[in-house]
Amino acid sequence: MTRGDDVRAAAGVPYRLLDAVPALDGGNATSENMLIQGDNLDALKALLPYYKGAVKCIYIDPPYNTRSAFDQYDDNLEHSQWLAMIYPRLVLLRDLLAEGGSIWVSIDDNEGHYLKVIMDEVFGRANFVANAVWQKRYSRENRGAIGDVHEYIAVYAKSPERFKLERNLIPLDEKQAKIYKNPENPRETDPSKRWRGLPMTAQGFRPNQMYEIVAPNGQTHRPPEGRCWSMIENEFRKLEAAGRIYWGRDGTAQPSVIRYLSEVEGLVPWTWWPHEEVGHTDESKKEANALFGADVSFGTPKPERLVQRILHIASNPGDLVLDSFLGSGTTAAVAHKMGRRWIGIEMGDHAVTHCKPRLDKVIAGEQGGVSEPVGWTGGGGYRFYRLGAAVFDADGQITADIAFATLAAHIWFSETGTPLTGAADTPLLGVHEGIAYALLYNGILGDRSVSGGNVLTATLLGRLREESRWDGPMTVYGEWSKLGAARLADADVTFKQTPYDVRAR
Repeated sequence: MTRGDDVRAAAGVPYRLLDAVPALDGGNATSENMLIQGDNLDALKALLPYYKGAVKCIYIDPPYNTRSAFDQYDDNLEHSQWLAMIYPRLVLLRDLLAEGGSIWVSIDDNEGHYLKVIMDEVFGRANFVANAVWQKRYSRENRGAIGDVHEYIAVYAKSPERFKLERNLIPLDEKQAKIYKNPENPRETDPSKRWRGLPMTAQGFRPNQMYEIVAPNGQTHRPPEGRCWSMIENEFRKLEAAGRIYWGRDGTAQPSVIRYLSEVEGLVPWTWWPHEEVGHTDESKKEANALFGADVSFGTPKPERLVQRILHIASNPGDLVLDSFLGSGTTAAVAHKMGRRWIGIEMGDHAVTHCKPRLDKVIAGEQGGVSEPVGWTGGGGYRFYRLGAAVFDADGQITADIAFATLAAHIWFSETGTPLTGAADTPLLGVHEGIAYALLYNGILGDRSVSGGNVLTATLLGRLREESRWDGPMTVYGEWSKLGAARLADADVTFKQTPYDVRAR
């Protein structure tokens, strides 16, 4: 294949059905969570008509192309094959990403720099957010000329500005909180009584922030060379009156602002992720061994704390999280514990032998990983799916025996480019940009006869207008129409025949 083939590959992937497998569901079967077994390229394409632009956080841990092999997947691809594998998947992931969403991709030096170039092309260079460095080992690595102790997590956002506004801060741990103290009671634990003094200067020169300050002891203070005060004088006077200015132990220091620990929302995330904060490979291996047993454990899992950090920054409870290289199920497990909705995709038998058992244990309340820190006690559920037949044939026409809801989702997506979010249980699918769309198919009206059902008649059109309360332009898909071209034009209706006028987007 050429590079052009790689770039266009996502468009050529067929839409396939997602067949539910109720016998493999876990917990509450009404849950929106999805565990999908099958090739992730096909699965991602199958999700588009339902979830385009809906995923808040994508995390993937693809094969690193390390020239080694694991039982669960092939990690010994040629460089060109690796690039051909990852490119179309990133294209589909981009289309699934929400406007305020972000994608996080774990990688190492084997393909990390090439991944950056590809993601610049797929997501846009301006949408690069950061390249986080994870310290995966805490002990020295002596096998190479220089020890390998880190990996990367490439982060891109659909809208970096919106991501910055919506992303969450990192909570302070006790080590970071130790600098907040109550001088009168060093053992104080109440965050509303522990504080520190924050410097009151800023870089640069702003005329209205260059005023003179007289301390209680009569000493005069002005900003240091090349800096100004961090606030205008009126704001300073308010803090001074409220007792929120600190002058040092002996009263001779430059003024600083008293900030209480209870007022600290958290820290801005940065790119250095040490093992003390997010775990390491030994920790993840122990988590996997505890879940699966050492003899069937997964080759390269990520620690739950690492995934927790990503999901905490990039999402909130109720948001949708997606991992299309689910591996041993870590992302879905952590998302479940953190109250996120999730979709996990994994090919091969270990979707059943690893992912399902792990998620069943999560539902049962297992207490490994991040369970205790996030207060997890069990509950919830997921539905299990396998990839089914293609929705469209080789000529792009719909295949036989497709259910109404499936065809409705694909017609809506092909016409609007957006997922169908409502229930597909009536002929009227919705209104998009001033056009209503309707589908007459598979006896949705309970009658396949000419007088109602799959054939557009004057009576049925009147019913569609009445029920939708929409008198503007309308596109109707059906078996055929009894209304002629002039009548359709007069009624402002475009008729399209199934299956011939139905095409994959």
